[in-house]
Amino acid sequence: MAVDGCGVVCKYILIFFNIIFALVGFAFLGLGLWLRFSENTRGIFDIESVNSSAFVIGVTVMIALGLVMLVVVTVGDYGVCSEKRCALSVFSVLLTFLAIAEGVVGFLAFTKREEVGFRMGEFYTSLYTLYATSGDPALAVTLTFIHKMLDCCGITGVPIIEIAKKTCPKSDNFFKSIVMDSCPKIILTVFDSKASLVMGIFLGTGALLIIALICTAILNSHIKKNNQAINAYYSAVY
Repeated sequence: MAVDGCGVVCKYILIFFNIIFALVGFAFLGLGLWLRFSENTRGIFDIESVNSSAFVIGVTVMIALGLVMLVVVTVGDYGVCSEKRCALSVFSVLLTFLAIAEGVVGFLAFTKREEVGFRMGEFYTSLYTLYATSGDPALAVTLTFIHKMLDCCGITGVPIIEIAKKTCPKSDNFFKSIVMDSCPKIILTVFDSKASLVMGIFLGTGALLIIALICTAILNSHIKKNNQAINAYYSAVY
């Protein structure tokens, strides 16, 4: 017996949630693997002295985060599509852990924002330097995303002389087309200069996880009621 009413709505919400998570997970994993095994960057991981560098740590986090997201999506899709309560329960536990982890990371990032900003700036500088020397397309995509998100342009902030000017955002503003913010400067103070963006990312992610968790609980409840109705029917008949 298929679920109906709120259960159907929650089912489609969870499918939509899983699609978004899958796309983001594939993006993180794909980009992380490219940066890890690309001819232009893989040599960095073989040097013991830089194994703790921001670039190596950043790429490792991207790969791990992508894998975790895809595992969560796989369990969620199986539970939602097959309407298996056991899989949905596991999915709920994973979502709970993710929500808690997201809250802890957000709190720590805010309380240690200066150190986080420094590490992020170091990671950006590593990306920029590698792109300047190799022109790797994966690095270009990463820099383009960072530049558009933070509305900045390279190390200097001057598109005309920037080595990475092709990755800088286009602006209709005449003055911004000549001089933009320097990315390292923006990144170092991102929790202050881009507070609304950072809060939006954390709150948006948290809201998605909570909505998914609520919908999972509702769907689980509807499946349980349907199973009880089926058992009661067969008990009455036989």
